[in-house]
Amino acid sequence: QVQLTESGGGSVQAGGSLNLSCTASVWTHQRMCVGWFRQAPGKEREEFAHIWTHDGSTFYVASVKGRFALSQDNAKNTVYLQMNSLEPDDTAMYYCAAVPNFRGCGRLTTEDYKSWGQGTQVTVSS
Repeated sequence: QVQLTESGGGSVQAGGSLNLSCTASVWTHQRMCVGWFRQAPGKEREEFAHIWTHDGSTFYVASVKGRFALSQDNAKNTVYLQMNSLEPDDTAMYYCAAVPNFRGCGRLTTEDYKSWGQGTQVTVSS
């Protein structure tokens, strides 16, 4: 099973930026879905973005589209999440998760992701 490690979280003021990393011990397959999730206190975990390592195709929910951007470095088994124009509502624990998938990531649910990182805290102050 893939081991994932997130890094890059921290505390910033509203309008600031952070760049999170999700590094895998090994990509078990060339076609991996890497999803990003976040969970704020008292709220359910939500997927807000994902990337398919096969072709770099991405998806973002409306609340982060245009502010967040995913990229990948296959040589480093790493997916990056660049977060700009951060808002207090972005405050949460951020997790990456991964699963091999031949057909892309659009139909995956949270339960489909098999490998999870430990999470990294993002705090945005107003």
